[in-house]
Amino acid sequence: MARVRPAAVAGHLYPRDATTLAETVDRLLATAADPTAPVAPVKALIAPHGSYADSGAMAALAYAALLPARDIITRVVLLGPTHRVAIDGLAVPGADLFATPLGQVPVARLSDEILTALPQVHISPAAHVAEHSLEVQLPFLQRVLREFELIPLAVGRAAPAVVAEVVDALWGGPETVVVVSSNLSHYHPYAVARRLDEATARHLLALQPDIRHVQACGAAPVNGLLVSARAHRLRPRLLDQCNSGDAAGGRERVVGYASLAFDSIA
Repeated sequence: MARVRPAAVAGHLYPRDATTLAETVDRLLATAADPTAPVAPVKALIAPHGSYADSGAMAALAYAALLPARDIITRVVLLGPTHRVAIDGLAVPGADLFATPLGQVPVARLSDEILTALPQVHISPAAHVAEHSLEVQLPFLQRVLREFELIPLAVGRAAPAVVAEVVDALWGGPETVVVVSSNLSHYHPYAVARRLDEATARHLLALQPDIRHVQACGAAPVNGLLVSARAHRLRPRLLDQCNSGDAAGGRERVVGYASLAFDSIA
């Protein structure tokens, strides 16, 4: 019997009803799509993981960048931070399928050889069972791509080089895209958050893997991606940034969001 990781935050961070969810994501993608944007092979993304009310429009900017390659991409390496279970290294869920209201996404099988070669990767259903950072990305991927397999990696305490080693091992070719889920600063006043997040964006665009957790909750996977992006000569593009104060929330304690695409130029 297939092992399914059920949706944990449907009805909370995004709609539970399948029709409403599909319409919501499609509307966000339609608004985000820019027919005048340069078409470049996108190898990696950074996208936020707040509620769709707060960060859905920002996330849609990242996923709209994948639309030109929707028939090419068949594998997604998805990395996100752990918010509820502390772990060392990176964890796969031990599941065969990830479920959302839009259906089930097959989890790619990591061979024993890869797991043996990468001791920082282990199996931890507990790290995934309630984790939202990966789950909220899936409806966007389900609406943008045709058929794809998922490699879901919850990232805990791990140095940039440790994460980059895993990303590089799974790098693949044009059929593979790497997605890192991360928000930016948390719970500062609006103006303070804007300054902090603009500084963080400069580091991201310079491919400097020195992002701290106070700058981005997904600092560990973000820094790992930056190491790999530099090694593979990717070109980062800041698609946009904002914070929850620009959407539905107040401005006293906001969460920062940004979307970036990393283009293959070699």
